[in-house]
Amino acid sequence: MEQYLQVGIISSTHGVRGEVKVFPTTDDAGRFKKLKEVLLSLPSGEKLPLRIEQVKFFKQFVILKFKEYDSINDIERYRGLSLYVSRENAVKLEADEYFIADLIDLKVLDEAGEQIGVLTDVMETGANDVYVIRRTDGSELLLPAIKQCVLSVSVEEGQMTVHVPEGL
Repeated sequence: MEQYLQVGIISSTHGVRGEVKVFPTTDDAGRFKKLKEVLLSLPSGEKLPLRIEQVKFFKQFVILKFKEYDSINDIERYRGLSLYVSRENAVKLEADEYFIADLIDLKVLDEAGEQIGVLTDVMETGANDVYVIRRTDGSELLLPAIKQCVLSVSVEEGQMTVHVPEGL
């Protein structure tokens, strides 16, 4: 299980007072209003804590001002870097909800308990998500993430059991 979850990517600076324009990678951009701190992932792999001073919204972006930075010159070097939250600060999930980061690389088993592949991606569509599964023979299976197809998920065990409808 991932310790940190990505919530956004700094796309550019905004103004001259150290604000940044962030492309949110979370389902709910409004959650930034409740966040007090994010972790900036530096190229070295280190996570730099940044305290959020102000949050605004502009089109599909979130504009953040960090307490640690007051100038465009200080913050522009972070363009293109990702922002994370610790699992403790993550959104609370409902029953049968999972973070995509926790689903990637799960072993996928059929109803008989045989491994059919590994979950490699989650496509978010309007109606329901679609799980991209790399089959053991190398082919790709696109499986709708619905109760009729996904029988059980165990992030702790690193596997999910599915029913593959005929024709898929």
